[in-house]
Amino acid sequence: MAYDILGKGALDYFPCRYKTSKILFRGPKRDLSGPYVAVLGGTETYGRFMAHPYPELLEAQLGRAVVNFGCPNAGLDVFLHDPVLLKLCNNATDIVIQLPGAQNLSNRFYAVHPRRNDRFLRASSMLKYLYPELDFTDYHFTGHLIGALQSTCPQRFEVVRKELQQAWVGRLKGLMSRLDKRATLVWMADHQIGRLAGDAMGSDPLFVDQAMIDDVRPYARDLVKVVPTPDEIEAGQQGLVHSEMDAAAAQMMLGTLAHERLANKLLASLSTHRV
Repeated sequence: MAYDILGKGALDYFPCRYKTSKILFRGPKRDLSGPYVAVLGGTETYGRFMAHPYPELLEAQLGRAVVNFGCPNAGLDVFLHDPVLLKLCNNATDIVIQLPGAQNLSNRFYAVHPRRNDRFLRASSMLKYLYPELDFTDYHFTGHLIGALQSTCPQRFEVVRKELQQAWVGRLKGLMSRLDKRATLVWMADHQIGRLAGDAMGSDPLFVDQAMIDDVRPYARDLVKVVPTPDEIEAGQQGLVHSEMDAAAAQMMLGTLAHERLANKLLASLSTHRV
């Protein structure tokens, strides 16, 4: 994983595995023999460029282990395809899920890598029929693919977007149905729910709108939202740790203030929404 290659000014993420899971998580490795909170999520949960991502901040306040099961660029498929991880979640006292975008999951139009969900593997015959002018061997990442689909034909892209949204709802419901307790969902983004839901060039959670949230909300324990302002993001990015080479990538992160706000909100949620 590229995030584990250290350069000048880079963090050591202490990568580790839990039991026989094939996923490499951020460490240091937590002790799972006692009570713990399981946190699933993507790049922000993993805490790229963050010395202390929100799972670690929450752990310091909560007084029990908080296990960071975040995966860079994760969609919902990476969690559903790992039975070991699902078992670890079901052994936890609480489960937190940072909501991902809808682009990084396999669907009727294309398939993604089962663990590195931002990797585009192949187009289905349906997508080839819908976009006969495109050579899909030119694309290796979902972001590149969906950008090309939308720019080639916005009208046809609406068919793809709706498929991704439907797949996201079904996949999240499927994930929550395999958990023994209701999870706390997290909306962590630079925009309010639904504001950029139709824009392939928007930021994560990509394509997720209010109707989708309303559809899955009854199956969740709580929904915690953190939407930092542009000024808060800029200020929070000053606390990120990265090499000069990664400066541009760091500008895509929400920053330390957003993580602090989320840890505080999760502490309140986990303390007051006991079931």
